[in-house]
Amino acid sequence: MFSRMALMKFHVLLAVCILPVATMFFVTGALYTWGIKGDYEVKVYTLELQQPLQKQVGYLVDIVKDELKRKSLSLPTGKAKIKTIGSSFKLEWTGSNKDIILQASANPLIAQLKVKETGWHRLFVQLHKAKGGVLFKIYATLLAIALLFLFVTGFIMAWQLPKLRNMVLTSSTFGLVLFAIVVFLS
Repeated sequence: MFSRMALMKFHVLLAVCILPVATMFFVTGALYTWGIKGDYEVKVYTLELQQPLQKQVGYLVDIVKDELKRKSLSLPTGKAKIKTIGSSFKLEWTGSNKDIILQASANPLIAQLKVKETGWHRLFVQLHKAKGGVLFKIYATLLAIALLFLFVTGFIMAWQLPKLRNMVLTSSTFGLVLFAIVVFLS
């Protein structure tokens, strides 16, 4: 369907095009594995309420939106959810640029709003964890498709060379067995 030279050119051009975002995913993933997740700048605000917090996502998000607007702060890019801990709950709203936590205090008419602004490394970690907006999620999906294409075309190009077929077969088998063993032992 494609000449070997055309396939090689496309393979190389695609590889160098996605190198920056692939590097971000490789580095943040490797560092995250070892517990290096980046930093936040944390600010805690006390909110006086007219009524105790209710365990309803929309209601809690509205409180957060109003307070962030008053403080001229942007909204997180991710989705908000309620996390239940025993008999209490809190709203967690995470994104690439910031994380928000809203929870009640000992006084039911006082709430605590924690705003965690991401540092540059944490921003990339959050993007890696799919906490970015729709545009970055589309970009990451395209990266995954491009990586799969690179692996498949690399395999095809190597398989086309008779001198490499045994090495490709051996390496592919070894990779599959190693993957199965590591998954089983983990």
